[in-house]
Amino acid sequence: MQFRPCIDIHNGKVKQIVGGSLKDSGNQAEENFVSEQDASWYARQYKKDHIRGGHIILLNPEASEYYEADVTQALGALAAYPGGLQIGGGIHPGNARRFLNAGASHVIVTSYVFKDGKIHFDRLKALSELIGSQRLVLDLSCRKKGSEYYIVTDRWQKFTTEKMNLEALEMLAPYCDEFLIHAVDVEGKASGIEKPLASLLGNFTGRAVTYAGGVGSFEDLSTLKILGQNRINVTIGSALDLFGGPIPYEIVKYLGTEKEALPKLYRKDEVF
Repeated sequence: MQFRPCIDIHNGKVKQIVGGSLKDSGNQAEENFVSEQDASWYARQYKKDHIRGGHIILLNPEASEYYEADVTQALGALAAYPGGLQIGGGIHPGNARRFLNAGASHVIVTSYVFKDGKIHFDRLKALSELIGSQRLVLDLSCRKKGSEYYIVTDRWQKFTTEKMNLEALEMLAPYCDEFLIHAVDVEGKASGIEKPLASLLGNFTGRAVTYAGGVGSFEDLSTLKILGQNRINVTIGSALDLFGGPIPYEIVKYLGTEKEALPKLYRKDEVF
């Protein structure tokens, strides 16, 4: 399990929000943290520590008055750490190459592929061929309905009819390099991970997977590592001290490296 950082941008600022509260109408979201630093500051930090594979997420739609401010922030981060960060949020064939040319290692896509509540393989294949599957991350962020998880789109506001399960992962794996999966119901709450989802992801071996949502403590990280069979990577948002939370970045940055054992010297609990 490796740490994958994030830079979430909303209304032109780096923020941490409660995922389920995001609304396009009025550019609204319940905020946990609004940074005084710009996105490039975070990118420089991740570059300094040689942490690759983090993601920038644009949380406003292209139609929003704040979209260009989001993009300006994102381009600054990509310039600060070329090749080190992925970017998602409203990505489609018309803008994918702009972000790749600006320094993104990958683009992250959901809504363009999962349109009108279902997957469109013609769109997926065309995008994969346009940029190369090795530069495409599929975001299968999901919410629970009944006892099952369903992929959600349009900044996590709309349910699709597509279930998030092993069959979906295996079906989509040939078209992408990685998967990013936010557990939207706990995203931004630091209230504990979605254990059934973590267990599901731990049984998948076909592509790299990054899990985000609900991590609020070292105990949550330990649980995720066990349920995920040490296969899935983790994003920590609101709970990270860089975003005002209690989990020290200076410890979790070692996850998955040869220095992972070092932080144990500074903690009483044995979680990694």
